[in-house]
Amino acid sequence: MTIDRPAGLDIDSTATPARLTLSGRLDAEHCAALWPRARAALAQGSVVDASAVDYCDGTGAALLFDLIQRGGQVQGLPERFAPLLAELEPERPLTVPRRPTPPRLIARVGLFAAEVGREAHAAISFIGEATAAGFAVLRQPGQLRLGETLRVATSAGADALPIVALIAFLLGVILAFQSAVPMRQFGAELFVANLVGLSLVRELAPLMTAVLLAGRTGAAFAAEIGTMKVNQEIDALVTMGLDPMRFLVLPRLVAVACTVPLLTLFAELIGMFGAALVLIGFGIPMATSASQIMDFVDMSDYLTGLFKSFVFGLGIAGIGCMRGLQTGSGARAVGASATSADVRAIVMLVVADGLFAVAFYYLDW
Repeated sequence: MTIDRPAGLDIDSTATPARLTLSGRLDAEHCAALWPRARAALAQGSVVDASAVDYCDGTGAALLFDLIQRGGQVQGLPERFAPLLAELEPERPLTVPRRPTPPRLIARVGLFAAEVGREAHAAISFIGEATAAGFAVLRQPGQLRLGETLRVATSAGADALPIVALIAFLLGVILAFQSAVPMRQFGAELFVANLVGLSLVRELAPLMTAVLLAGRTGAAFAAEIGTMKVNQEIDALVTMGLDPMRFLVLPRLVAVACTVPLLTLFAELIGMFGAALVLIGFGIPMATSASQIMDFVDMSDYLTGLFKSFVFGLGIAGIGCMRGLQTGSGARAVGASATSADVRAIVMLVVADGLFAVAFYYLDW
């Protein structure tokens, strides 16, 4: 008997059903070539003679298992290889899992409603806990982690000044140029400063700044707290008697809520400066542009934009922290939480801005 003899397959097609004879080494190297032939020649009740098999590893046992499952009868397998085949339990039919039927429309609606209900319950619970923690800090201001609050304010505010300045400047330039070209036909390019100033103060500066922070800060909060959740650091805080809402969430809420109005005011100034530079090219001095803006945009417009930015900041920080606390297990869950926080924050901004527009319209503000 030659140990190195390659695997062989002889098919006796004159027998009814066909008789298959396996020989040589049934290993990963040699089984791949004869496996398709054995499947094609096999019929229900075919005899598979394995008495000439010299060597059989896991791949060979899998081949024999497959032939048995397809209706073959293995005979003559040497005793030293029988336990390996028996481990696969070839006599037990191979169960193929049934593909689950998709839920019907009413079931999908129910699942969606249940998911919306869970999300609403989680959001209301988070808002309630954050409000309770906020009132507790108002009664005892020393409970607020001032150092952590300043660190978050620096990261979310001061470090965001370059990108906010760039976007605000380009926004002011684009608005002024796109408005001045058609208005020049009517000799009204002087009023471009009024248009750009009011647009930036009431709508564009708060919304643009909030969108930038949603992708920059909200997602960072979700990833940071989510990583702490995965590493069980939040469980450790609870074990030590520290409230995660006061220890982690409240400093971020306070820092972002106080920082976003300042960033919005900075964006308004930079955007107006960019618009004034464009209007110089249309023959309007910068002092004239500034005078037009100060005469047309009053304090209520500034307060409107700052109030909206304050609400936007609370929403961005709250969504980022909430999604971080809801993070599951594994690195993928952290990425999913960061993505969800970014998407939900942007949706919140659009919806809230629309509600503000309707409310201010009916309030005639």
